[in-house]
Amino acid sequence: MGSTADKVKGVADQVVGNVKSGIGSVTGSDKMKIEGEAQKIKGKAEVAVGNAKTAIKKTADDVADAVKSKL
Repeated sequence: MGSTADKVKGVADQVVGNVKSGIGSVTGSDKMKIEGEAQKIKGKAEVAVGNAKTAIKKTADDVADAVKSKL
């Protein structure tokens, strides 16, 4: 998955997790609340992976540009 797809999926998981957690709080369902919190954490991790991929690609591009300019 590309960095943008990771970020989009991560944000979507955070939103769904937030909804699940809220429903769990309103209905008194500890299971739903815990599932929501877990999904929010998963979403944050996916966004972080996407950000890391973007940073790695930018660094690789910068290195390639620096090498090309020296040739």
